[in-house]
Amino acid sequence: MEHIDTTQLWDRETFLAQLRTIGIHHYHHKHPFHRYMNSGQLSPEQVRGWVANRFYYQQHIPIKDAAIISNCPVREVRRLWLHRISDHDGFHEGTGGIEAWLKLADATQLTREELLDERHILPGVRFAVDAYVNFARTKPWPIAIASSLTEVFAPDLMQERLAAFEKYYTWVAPQGLEYFRSRITQARIDSDQGLELTMTYCHTRALQEEAIKALSFKCDVLWSMLDAMTQAYSSQ
Repeated sequence: MEHIDTTQLWDRETFLAQLRTIGIHHYHHKHPFHRYMNSGQLSPEQVRGWVANRFYYQQHIPIKDAAIISNCPVREVRRLWLHRISDHDGFHEGTGGIEAWLKLADATQLTREELLDERHILPGVRFAVDAYVNFARTKPWPIAIASSLTEVFAPDLMQERLAAFEKYYTWVAPQGLEYFRSRITQARIDSDQGLELTMTYCHTRALQEEAIKALSFKCDVLWSMLDAMTQAYSSQ
């Protein structure tokens, strides 16, 4: 019987296929909470609960990206990744993705104070998000970048989410949906960048396999957040 070298580097197409398989089967677009959201079955209180808890994740995206940069010795990669922090934090007051999410909260009749003081954050959501930030801080930077590749699957979900809000949740002020609109385009740019860096710097079979595990872990983080929200808001 011919010996098969399991340590051989996957070619680009095989590696991409492995990453995409994770998204197809494990991305949180299949979670019941998202299916209910996108079919108009959530109550206003459930929508507000999702907005408030998802904000904890949004707040930590630039912290996660700063951790990746701090671990990366490659100047060209740091330069490429740096915009993600300003995309969320903004260059000045009133701009950026975090501010756009606060406007979404306002459009659902949640106050800025409610989001910023974290009174609505569920323990399961806090645990999942904190675990993701810790992952980015402690793993090799190419693996942390690979964990961000859930954004490969985000544009389609964002498009579906925007359509659902416009159709079913007309009580949400339209100006609050700008975050969804902007991410449809930006997520494609970010995912192309993240994929290219993963393809380039995960240059051993061991790193490729760790990248697959990292993406699976990130899918688990997003899924666990929705599990916590489903349990908390199922009766509302």
